Amino acid sequence: MKKLCFGLILGLIAIASSSALAQKLVNIRGTVTAFDGKIISLNSREGGQVQVELPEKVNVAGTKTITLADVKPGMPLGVTTIKRADGEIVAIDVRPIPPTAPPGLSPHDLQPGSTMTNAVLEGQVQSAGGAELTLNYKTGMIKVLVPPGTPMSATIPGNRSDIKPGETVSIAARAGADGKFVAARIQVSTKGVKPTW
Repeated sequence: MKKLCFGLILGLIAIASSSALAQKLVNIRGTVTAFDGKIISLNSREGGQVQVELPEKVNVAGTKTITLADVKPGMPLGVTTIKRADGEIVAIDVRPIPPTAPPGLSPHDLQPGSTMTNAVLEGQVQSAGGAELTLNYKTGMIKVLVPPGTPMSATIPGNRSDIKPGETVSIAARAGADGKFVAARIQVSTKGVKPTW
């Protein structure tokens, strides 16, 4: 009886673990090669063809450029950074995020060694080499240098017709047990402005 119970517990743990893995979001970035209204085919940034199912209920976001003039104190931002050899923390991407996004600082896959900070902007000052942002991510503060030319963008409403060959996409997808990807969020380039990728 004990062996049966132990086996049942192990089975439930395995099911829970596989379910959690299936729900984990992965970032897929690339250039669209085809879209039939349901399946997006793309050349991934890492190389190779990838197909992602786009459910009807998933809204499509477009992309617009913003500048530091659009970034105000109190605004929630997602800032991807790298640390230079001299120790300076430098932004490689800046974008507004929803107020509901959980604050924090964590590893990110935009570039090797990059970090994502979800935080509220406390202040902005000009400094040598660009603008310095002071970010409050609730459990700490960080100062980030934003050099001229740093990619900065925001989402705008889009639609499925925007997804066509040659456009770039950034997709947060779930990988099923069968290895197929299903989009949970998608952002597509708009008039040449690419999403974060």
